[in-house]
Amino acid sequence: MTQDWWREAVIYQVYVRSFADSDGDGVGDLPGIRSRLPYLAELGVDAVWITPFYKSPMADGGYDVADYRVVDPQFGTTQDAKALVDDAHDLGIRVIVDLVPNHTSDQHEWFRQALEAAPGSPERARYHFRDGRGDQPPNDWESVFGGPAWTKTADGQWYLHLFAPEQPDLNWDQPEVRDEFLDVLRFWLDLGVDGFRIDVAHGMIKADGLPDVGTPGHLKLLGTEALPFFDQDGVHEIYRDWRKVLDSYPGSRIGVAEAWTPSPERTARYLRSDELHQAFNFHYLTAEWTAADLKQVIDDSLAAMAPVSAPTTWVLSNHDVQRHVTRYGSVARARAAALLMLALPGSAYVYQGEELGLPEVLDLPEDVLQDPVWVRSGHTDRGRDGCRVPIPWTADGPSFGFGDGGSWLPQPADWARLSVAAQQGDPNSVLELYRSALRVRHEHPDLGAGSEVEWLEVPEGLLSFRRGAFTCVVNFGPDVARLPVDGEVLLSSGGCATEGTDVLVPADTTVWLSRP
Repeated sequence: MTQDWWREAVIYQVYVRSFADSDGDGVGDLPGIRSRLPYLAELGVDAVWITPFYKSPMADGGYDVADYRVVDPQFGTTQDAKALVDDAHDLGIRVIVDLVPNHTSDQHEWFRQALEAAPGSPERARYHFRDGRGDQPPNDWESVFGGPAWTKTADGQWYLHLFAPEQPDLNWDQPEVRDEFLDVLRFWLDLGVDGFRIDVAHGMIKADGLPDVGTPGHLKLLGTEALPFFDQDGVHEIYRDWRKVLDSYPGSRIGVAEAWTPSPERTARYLRSDELHQAFNFHYLTAEWTAADLKQVIDDSLAAMAPVSAPTTWVLSNHDVQRHVTRYGSVARARAAALLMLALPGSAYVYQGEELGLPEVLDLPEDVLQDPVWVRSGHTDRGRDGCRVPIPWTADGPSFGFGDGGSWLPQPADWARLSVAAQQGDPNSVLELYRSALRVRHEHPDLGAGSEVEWLEVPEGLLSFRRGAFTCVVNFGPDVARLPVDGEVLLSSGGCATEGTDVLVPADTTVWLSRP
């Protein structure tokens, strides 16, 4: 791939605990990922993004980091990480690792020192410690995982945690914090990683004085309204420093922002030429399955990225949201959505198992739920475990090939038919659809970064655009539609029929065509 590989890359997300288990303890690990790299190469992805594998007490599945330079023993060793990166590179796959800079674990050395230190000490200045308002927290901020965003310490002060109490927020106004993470970046870049996905990239800087929001339930405004603890302008200074580090290494190392912002224009600010390279397009992920909604989001996304010359990213599922098979209501829609996403200009993200058509597991027993959202919500919100169930590789075995010792979350019995082994070679399977789509995407000159989108006039209920000699048509249903454009059918997410010279497109189906 070119120096600007990230502009059109298809990046596969691995949730490390749920991809492949090499040692039979029921939890995925780095050697497990390494053993399955040939599968990813055959699938046709350009890069793999791996969720946190650092030393952690696992209060939030590894997003509570106790040591940013140490691999947690349940996932392997630093040598395993290096071997994984080297093997991936040999297969032409780049490696992006997750970085969690907004908060540490409460078991991190810095936070343990802070709890033992006096109020006002340099140790406490690394975090947000404040006096309360009488017996109440310092302000009205709420935790994303439920309840207040403050916990009281033994000496009466409170500390801020926008997520679980085990995840205290760092104070990025402190130079020591900034210097520490510049060094962490260099540690993993020296090991050979190709970039970082930045968790809560919008959260490190808080508004001066930590003012009240003034609205109960204000987390419902996340991604739609300005909040004093997210998407503050000061965060961009951090990323300008990070970009200098990334650019100092060969091979186009990148930064990818997980940034929930009120608008695509705000997201684009993270992607200015001296900041990060990509940002997740949550506005696309949350769009409704209608022609009008998706066209609007696509237009808005492309328009917002154009002034900063950044690629738009497209994503349907990840480890924090309900899988799109369930969200959209059918496998047919999920297949159609995949072809639509992969036809758009820019970079696309594929969450492990979506290429198998896995649905959300909605009926996990309560006694196996591990997401802190479940506890923090008073057992009213089941959290995100339903999209994190380990994926099936074979049609039999104790965990459908995930590992020899079962899996940390139980897999549905009917997932045998959705396993890699069951779908491989079946031309009608979701897996073979993804493989075919990624092959065509790489081969066709107008796909990937390729040509711009040119919308076509089509009957109501359809969506169609042209990119050079390539055309994409989506039938949002509910009825069969006649293909409104000419061309050779390259790929279809559903079975098309013919009637004379007409091609009939089923409801909830995307068709790719090529013109001479």
